[in-house]
Amino acid sequence: MNRLVIPAMLVAASMAATAVWAQTAAPPFQNKRYFTMPLEKDPTREVGLQSVTMPPGAGNQFHRHPGDQWTAVQEGEVTFTVKGKPPQVLKAGDYNYVPRGTVHRQQNLSGKQARYIEMRIFDKDKPASEEVKE
Repeated sequence: MNRLVIPAMLVAASMAATAVWAQTAAPPFQNKRYFTMPLEKDPTREVGLQSVTMPPGAGNQFHRHPGDQWTAVQEGEVTFTVKGKPPQVLKAGDYNYVPRGTVHRQQNLSGKQARYIEMRIFDKDKPASEEVKE
């Protein structure tokens, strides 16, 4: 009987570890903010520039911003999706513009790190993003 208990325990432990691993959240983005400052001649808005590094499997939920955003991919691939439209894969050298209020998300569906820069012009004193339920 002991011969059956040990293999059964190993199988159970393996199944539990697999379940926990499957529920682990995607790795987080790494942001490096270069600056945020008032927009000249419009104190109600701010302009900012940051670089973002996305490990493989990283991504965010659908969200919107209180302003405009420009993204330029520097390394790897970023899958950019506007809600209700087909995903678009942006590669190094590609860029896009996200108008105020556009519901979108970014994901790294490749097996390699991705890196991009973002320039934003957002309303001052408002949260940078608002998550939108799928």
